[in-house]
Amino acid sequence: MASSSLRSSSLLPWLAIAALVIVADQFTKTLILGWFQLGDSRSVTSFFNLVRVHNTGAAFSFLAGASGWQRWFFVGLGAAAAVFIVWLLRSHGGQRLFATALALILGGALGNVVDRLLHGYVVDFIQVHYGGWYFPSFNVADSAITIGAALLILDELRRVRRSG
Repeated sequence: MASSSLRSSSLLPWLAIAALVIVADQFTKTLILGWFQLGDSRSVTSFFNLVRVHNTGAAFSFLAGASGWQRWFFVGLGAAAAVFIVWLLRSHGGQRLFATALALILGGALGNVVDRLLHGYVVDFIQVHYGGWYFPSFNVADSAITIGAALLILDELRRVRRSG
């Protein structure tokens, strides 16, 4: 029983990080939904705009033009990923960099799942551009997923370097 209690307590910090990502993501999206109409854009700097975009697809609007089935596909994929990530966190919660990466990805994935369940699309609002080139709009959840993926790569590079 003590082993199970120890495992769940080591899981709590990582779930807290994921929850913070979800809260920050949903809070910022709520602000955008309240202040912007679909398609609105406000320049913040010469390379950064706040916009309101609805993405029915995945990264870079992948499958956005599909007939609607993609909403439930991505909800299911996000839920399956969340279960897998929690399982990994239970097994590897002591590996701080790895677990931090997973917690960020978990929070980001669930933040976007919440959007799909509530709205049928993901609210994107961060737009970076330079010299007429525009990177696809994204949000806090996407940022957390990207940072988490970068940390996974860093963790693996450090692991390989230590073993070699």
